[in-house]
Amino acid sequence: MRRLLFAAVLLLPLALAGRVAAATPAVPTGCPGVEVPPLPLPALAARVSAGQPVRVVAFGSSSTAGAGASSPERTYPHRLQVELSAHWPGVKVEVLNRGVGGEDVIEMLERLERDVLLARPALVIWQLGVNAALRRQDVQDFRLRLHEGLARMRAAGAEVVLMDSQMGPWARNAPQRAAFDAALAEAAATWEGVELFSRARIMAGWAARGAAPEVMLAADGLHHNDRGYACLAEALARAIRDGTGEPR
Repeated sequence: MRRLLFAAVLLLPLALAGRVAAATPAVPTGCPGVEVPPLPLPALAARVSAGQPVRVVAFGSSSTAGAGASSPERTYPHRLQVELSAHWPGVKVEVLNRGVGGEDVIEMLERLERDVLLARPALVIWQLGVNAALRRQDVQDFRLRLHEGLARMRAAGAEVVLMDSQMGPWARNAPQRAAFDAALAEAAATWEGVELFSRARIMAGWAARGAAPEVMLAADGLHHNDRGYACLAEALARAIRDGTGEPR
């Protein structure tokens, strides 16, 4: 009996560890290899080169908040912090998740000061456009509000990466989706310190390598799943790293 009790005590930590591992599945690996254009961000590059802390605000709607992910640790902002911290081990990297489901540019501007500017980020990743397309928002009104937000962010000293819509069935069927994506690309080409990370282009590259959009999306056909968020963060981190170089 003593031997049985002793063996049970020894095995209990292993059993608990197994339960914890089962509750926290490993981050999916094997993201399709796609070419990602670098994001030249000179102010961020200077901070990294000097070894200064880097704060990033991920600003957007449900794709930023992490709808479809199995846990907060599987959202793209969290995975982005992991990826950048691994590449810049001597730099303190903090990625704040400021995503709110269902919002687009109108609601985001209302909370821009509170959720973004007060944090004084070096970089803002602004994901928007698909909800505007689904709601059939006026494209010109969207464009004006987009530029208003960019003006406020740049005046606060933050560089900005705009992220366009994903290529799931909801987004593909949204009226004028291409017009909203074009407005983002136009803004990135207009503003100094603003770049475009095209999620649509990335997902097209994944599809060309055998990972159709549905493979990277949750069952709702609109939001990413764990693998989609992990691969999105990997591609975005690679684009940022390639655009900023190595720390000194």
